[in-house]
Amino acid sequence: MYRTSVNVLLIDDDAIYQFVSKKTLEATGNASNIQICSNGEEAIHYLESNLHNTAELPDVIFLDVNMPVMNGWEFLEAYQALKPNFPKDIHVFLVTSSMNDEDKEFSRRFNCVQDYIVKPLNREKISELLSHTVHV
Repeated sequence: MYRTSVNVLLIDDDAIYQFVSKKTLEATGNASNIQICSNGEEAIHYLESNLHNTAELPDVIFLDVNMPVMNGWEFLEAYQALKPNFPKDIHVFLVTSSMNDEDKEFSRRFNCVQDYIVKPLNREKISELLSHTVHV
């Protein structure tokens, strides 16, 4: 199936980063529906409530690691348990300010993680990531 735009779920607790990222995503022209959650728990609830609603499920998740309530690692644990129930593939990108090699290595334990990206995400990088997803 060929798509021209994707649904995006941005999971990050920083309101300024949320705003800037949403504007950047919109500027690419490849993101049709952008949902924002402020922590992993909120995101898991969103995914569970849309489990059978393919139109609302994201095609791409941009996930921060360091967040309150449920951090990125805890989200990934819960997400991997849910993943077999999703009616479509969802691409997960860790987007974090951590340049810690241990974090990058730890992210490889999660087969659902497509890439580990150090903030900030610019328009060109987002366009590149989304363009690969659009043609899936």
